Amino acid sequence: MKALQKLRDRIQKKGLRSVIKLLIRRFVFFHSRLVWLEHDVRIPLKPHNLRPYPPVRREFITVENADAFSRHFGDRVETMRELAAEGYTGFMYLDDKGDTVGFAWASTRDYFDRHFYRCLFPIKPGEYFQFGGETIRAYWGSQLTADVQADVWKVMADKGCDKMVDVCDLENTPAIKMHIRMDFQERGQITHVYRLFGRFRFFRDTFYTGSVLDPFRKPAQPVASTATA
Repeated sequence: MKALQKLRDRIQKKGLRSVIKLLIRRFVFFHSRLVWLEHDVRIPLKPHNLRPYPPVRREFITVENADAFSRHFGDRVETMRELAAEGYTGFMYLDDKGDTVGFAWASTRDYFDRHFYRCLFPIKPGEYFQFGGETIRAYWGSQLTADVQADVWKVMADKGCDKMVDVCDLENTPAIKMHIRMDFQERGQITHVYRLFGRFRFFRDTFYTGSVLDPFRKPAQPVASTATA
């Protein structure tokens, strides 16, 4: 009964078509298109007008301090411990109560994502792969997203990396627009992740020229002209 009530509530909130689409993606067929993006960590971020945010404290994520994720990311505390124990470089940002409000991870070796996509992301020498970056909703659209990126770049550059690479789901419009705003470049590669009946997974890479992000860019504003008599 509780499950049925939850389903009714979701239908009322999202609509029947949206719920059916979600159920198909979860239990029948799912296809993610992960576009590869990159940025030279030696090039500073472009100026932005993101809103300011309350003071936070940055710490490296360790096995011992992963409990700081409990309030806002409670379902991922053990995952954070596992990643720290495996030697990946993790950053978390704590509010004045000591709770994590944002985080990001970096890997200088090939990264196998066994927690979500369950596929391998190969990394070239001199690069690092950034994954798992997120902030709580209260910090969406704030300067924290840019500051996290700049912080990670600096630390990873000190480790000898000159390029950051990551992947972004083409259905994640806010994340795509964030990458465009930060002037990320397309690598010309898409990793396709297929899941059938919630169990079977298949992967393939395709390559392209040009841009798949152009539809997400803001149209150029017309330049005003002045007429002379």
